[in-house]
Amino acid sequence: MDEIIAYCGLTCHSCPIYLATRERDPKKKGEMRAEIARQINDLYKEKLKTVDVADCDGCRTESGRLFSGCKRCNIRKCARGRSVVNCAHCDEYACESLEKFFTTEPYAKKRLDKIRSGL
Repeated sequence: MDEIIAYCGLTCHSCPIYLATRERDPKKKGEMRAEIARQINDLYKEKLKTVDVADCDGCRTESGRLFSGCKRCNIRKCARGRSVVNCAHCDEYACESLEKFFTTEPYAKKRLDKIRSGL
């Protein structure tokens, strides 16, 4: 399976929401979604319920399922508006939004930096 790299440099294949989408056991899927909601609420001070954790096929999906947080993501909106594969391909890399994001996701920066160095 090819690795899906999100616009911001995260890998969809390691995303808990993406993994829960692919879980076949309904009980385990429910447990995964409950844990995802708990983590999002703790980290981002949201009031997400387990039922709010919808299926997601990755933020680069054109017509597939998409998690609500991905729908609201400003990095995603910007990258799609610029028609780039991911932010490493943007002329304004790394913008202020990405730099702020990288403070909590340093591996995303390393991934995008590696992609950018190969351009």
